[in-house]
Amino acid sequence: MKAIVVTDEAAGTAGMTLVERPEPEPAINDVVVQVDASGFVPTEMSWPSTWADRLGRDRTPSIPGHELAGVVSALGYGTTGLSVGQRVFGLTDWTRDGTLAEYVAVEARDLAPLPGDVDFTVGASLPISGLTAWQGLFEHGRLQTGQSVLVHGAAGAVGSMVTQLAREFGGYVIGTGRAADRQKALDFGAQEFVDLQNDTLEAVGGVDLVFDVIGGAIGKRSASMIRAGGTLVSVVGPPEARPAEGLAIDFVVTPDRAQLAEIVQRVRDGRLRTNIGTVADLDDAVAALNPTERTTGKTVIRVRP
Repeated sequence: MKAIVVTDEAAGTAGMTLVERPEPEPAINDVVVQVDASGFVPTEMSWPSTWADRLGRDRTPSIPGHELAGVVSALGYGTTGLSVGQRVFGLTDWTRDGTLAEYVAVEARDLAPLPGDVDFTVGASLPISGLTAWQGLFEHGRLQTGQSVLVHGAAGAVGSMVTQLAREFGGYVIGTGRAADRQKALDFGAQEFVDLQNDTLEAVGGVDLVFDVIGGAIGKRSASMIRAGGTLVSVVGPPEARPAEGLAIDFVVTPDRAQLAEIVQRVRDGRLRTNIGTVADLDDAVAALNPTERTTGKTVIRVRP
């Protein structure tokens, strides 16, 4: 099968190559999925799991990509809940070969049915962005109706999902980003926007929840803006500063079939819009994953055009 592999951590995405690899075999409780489309997160090149397994052993050449939409082509021993020929989407294990390939082996429980009226490209754009937003807002941030939510990177793949879900559940959303991102963030539902290059972040005042996808100095400044009882939620590692009278939580997104079903239903009925940026075929993936200009939105590789 065709697959993108990486072998050199220092090279990052520039070290990607398109090669032929053996098709995977399903382990117990696995399925093999014929991948139609794969989502990609650029920061994956800095994740330890891209380069080593859970015991710290080198796992290169590894196949990156952990979001997929496709069709089940084989079942492992003992696998239940899915069937051959079924359309699925989901999030694969961080330390196993990923989805920038024609086939991938994945635990069945990490996948959800993909309704027939949802395009594979759309399905592949949802797992990391949608689950990160859902888990950060509701499991970790415990968002309540009427609370104010500061969403960093509100025009990005994750931030746009956070913005839409926070609005749906009664939050007041203040988005941040570059000046060029203002209209896009407002279009996704932000009620205010802070240009991090030209506006004063602290002028927003106190907020109940910060959803941080940036970290660094912006994350540290955000901690001082949390109201008593509020929460700073980070997806870029442990916050460098903590709210004086609130919580600071960092988390890594996990697969969840029920949450994927909630997310895709919202796409179907129009409550949630995807934020897809670059779309390219697998043969052109190396170039697409090494852009020469800044891109926004989710990058999706169509494995089967």
